[in-house]
Amino acid sequence: MKGTQSSAEEKYDGFTAEERDAMKERAKELKSSKRGSRTPKADPEVEVLAKIAEMEGTDRVIAERLHDIIKTNAPALSSKLWYGMPAYARDGKIVCFFQPALKFKARYATLGFNDPANLDEGTMWPTAFALTELTPEDETRIADLIRKAAG
Repeated sequence: MKGTQSSAEEKYDGFTAEERDAMKERAKELKSSKRGSRTPKADPEVEVLAKIAEMEGTDRVIAERLHDIIKTNAPALSSKLWYGMPAYARDGKIVCFFQPALKFKARYATLGFNDPANLDEGTMWPTAFALTELTPEDETRIADLIRKAAG
């Protein structure tokens, strides 16, 4: 019914510009993975490192450190881009990813885990962690989570 929408609902026009950009990046990723044998595929590790290098400030520092932690503690996970974000997969399925704060204009970056991550504990467990910086204690906790998730 027309007259019952609040002003906040009237301003909503679907996806944000950042969300649309992420979807466009994902479409490019899918298109590049389906290229024929004539087109050489880019090395996913190189693509992830290039995406991290594009980041600014704290996002870049955290992403570089997370990449090192993940590659050291779960070498079986393969690096790849996922919605334009660094992600790490097992058998082609995303186990974990890093969402920089600036990507969606958030106040913190996110380390997220998807269904293939083996983090289940009872009936409830965290699947995402807000990151504003990485302390040595944080790095130890993340290394433990990554080993468990990849297990």
